Amino acid sequence: MRILAIILGAAALAATNLIAVQAYADSCWWHNGSLMRLEANGNQRWFTYERPKPELRRSGVQEGTLLFDGVRRGTRYIGTARVFSRYCLAHPLEYAVEGSASRNDTRVVLRGMREVQERCAPTGRVRTDTLVFDYAFDC
Repeated sequence: MRILAIILGAAALAATNLIAVQAYADSCWWHNGSLMRLEANGNQRWFTYERPKPELRRSGVQEGTLLFDGVRRGTRYIGTARVFSRYCLAHPLEYAVEGSASRNDTRVVLRGMREVQERCAPTGRVRTDTLVFDYAFDC
């Protein structure tokens, strides 16, 4: 009986180590040095700043500022991201992004093409942005 209990305990421990941590909505994530909050309602998704890094505060970003809004379809995220600038405090640049969540839902990577601006003026150049969100903890 004792041997069976040891075997069952070892099997349970092995199974636990194989199960990946899954992140859920209303959770906190790291993005580019800032702590973000992921919120969900059905398929709708929002990433907002929970604790923006100091450089972003000079661009008008504060707790609750929206960085991404969109939808989740399966593992895909599709929506709108924003770029903040101290020169365009009232008008962040919006652009389309899409990407996917990792298998265990602990990383979301979004990509999109956006116009490059200097002091709120279009330059005619375009660049690809990649936004990476890594699960931190349940908020």
